[in-house]
Amino acid sequence: MDAMDCLFTRRSIRSFKPEPLSPDAVREPIRAAMYAPSAGNQRPWHFLVVSRREDLAFIARIHPYAGMCLQAAGAVLVCGEPGLAKYPDMWVQDCAAATQNLLLALHAEGLGGVYVGVHPREERMKPLAAHFGLPASIVPFSLVPYGRPATVPEQPDRFMAERIRTDRW
Repeated sequence: MDAMDCLFTRRSIRSFKPEPLSPDAVREPIRAAMYAPSAGNQRPWHFLVVSRREDLAFIARIHPYAGMCLQAAGAVLVCGEPGLAKYPDMWVQDCAAATQNLLLALHAEGLGGVYVGVHPREERMKPLAAHFGLPASIVPFSLVPYGRPATVPEQPDRFMAERIRTDRW
């Protein structure tokens, strides 16, 4: 798949085929996530692959927008380690870039995923950190449930020329 096609055709997939995938199915997409840009090239991210049904069910129970985990083959919990960041306030943007790379790479591999926000919501972060035994220095940032898409939403035209400025507002 060419890069522009990947960018324009990626969709948030919230419905998955009931087909198991090996945790290795996300190895290359996670590798792609690690190639995201980061401030000062510090790469303050970690990735927890969740594949056990009971863990996916736990996530669906505690996160109001993660019900699709019940169908997903697995999920990747993208975490940040602020202590690794040379520029302390930038780890959030770094993890967001890694999450986007992960979503694009899943799509390029024929899989689907959806960006589920975790940080900065304490009511989401604390139970996830406790359940998965994250060290105190690690912050759950986002969750990407993944699997084979059961349906793919239409591709809308999202280009808005009126939002582009040149040289001055």
